[in-house]
Amino acid sequence: MVSAGLSLAVAVCLMAWLSASAAFAGSAPGSLAEVAAAVQPKVVKIFGAGGYRGLEHYQSGFLISPDGDVLTVWSYVLDTDSIQVVLHDGRALAARVVGVDPRLEVALLKIEAQGLDHFDLDAAERASVGARVLAFSNLYGVATGDEPASVQHGVVSAVTRLEARRGVFETPYRGPVYVLDAITNNPGAAGGALTDRRGRLLGMLGKELRNAQTNTWLNYAVPVDVLREVLPQLREGRVVQRDVPPAISPENALNPELLGLILVPDVLERTPPFIDVVLSDSPAARAGLLPDDLVLFVNDRLVQSCKALRAELERVDRLDIVRLTVIRGQQLIEVELAAGDPTP
Repeated sequence: MVSAGLSLAVAVCLMAWLSASAAFAGSAPGSLAEVAAAVQPKVVKIFGAGGYRGLEHYQSGFLISPDGDVLTVWSYVLDTDSIQVVLHDGRALAARVVGVDPRLEVALLKIEAQGLDHFDLDAAERASVGARVLAFSNLYGVATGDEPASVQHGVVSAVTRLEARRGVFETPYRGPVYVLDAITNNPGAAGGALTDRRGRLLGMLGKELRNAQTNTWLNYAVPVDVLREVLPQLREGRVVQRDVPPAISPENALNPELLGLILVPDVLERTPPFIDVVLSDSPAARAGLLPDDLVLFVNDRLVQSCKALRAELERVDRLDIVRLTVIRGQQLIEVELAAGDPTP
C-alpha cells in the first residue's frame, strides 16, 4: 500500500460524492448505498487547531450516545479551546475534551445536543480476516457542513498487533488492529468509523502510519473491544493511566540529570515536565530527545509535573532501561535510554 496522492484524493472524493448521491436517490433495501445513508448521521466532522507548518485542522469522529458523546483520535487538532463538531445535518456545535488515553491515542468529546443517532458500543461487532467493511470519514476535509462523510469499501486483510512508526519513532500503541486493504488512513480520516456491510461498528480509523517492517503506508482501525475497555475512564474525565506493580526505590536510582535532562524550573506545585536542556553526548541526546519536549509517561506511569517525573525515575535502577514518552508538536514519541554503570 502506498500513500494517496492528490489525484487519488480527488478520485476518492468524487467517488464518495457519487456514492452519497446514490444513497439519497434511493436504492434497493439493504444495498450499500442504503447502509451508508443510515450510518452518515452517526459520523461527525471535527475542526480545531492546525495550520502550523501546514498541519490539517480537521479530523473525524463518531457519536456513541444520544446526548453528544463523540469518540475520536487524540491529536494536536484537539489542542485548543475552540473545538467544533459538525453534525450530519450541518449543525456546528462547540465541543470540549472529556478524557483522553494518550497511549491508545483516543479521546472522548462532549457536545450539547439530545436525541442524536449514534453507535451502540455494546452492540458493536468483531471482524475476521476477509470481512468486507466500510470506512466513514472526512478524509481531506471535503465536508464542512451538511455534506455526507466520504465512504470507502474494503476488506480486513489481517487482524494483528500494531507494528508501525511515525518518522523514525515507533508508535506508543502496540495493541490489536484491523489491517485494511483500502487506502483509509488519509489526512482527516483519523477518528472515522469502520463498520461491516450492515453498518454495525467495528472500530475507529487510526492516524497516518508506516509499517515498521515494510516502510509502506499502513491502513488500519482500532477494534471496538479496545475502545470499550477505556471508555469508563474517559467518561470520568481522566487521562487514562496504565497501572504497574508498586516498586521499592533502588539504591542507585535514576534522576533526570543522569539521563542528560535539565527540566524547566519547578516553580509551581504542578509544573509540567518540559525539557529545558539536553546535555550533549548524554543518553537523552543519543535517544533524540530535544528541548521543549513534554514528558508524558515514564514507562507506563503518567507524570503530570516535574516532581512526579523525578519520583517515577527514582523507582528505576540506573542500570535498567527506562522508557519515556514525550509530546513533540503533534507527535507522541517513545524512546528508551539508560544512564549506565554508576561506578566512576
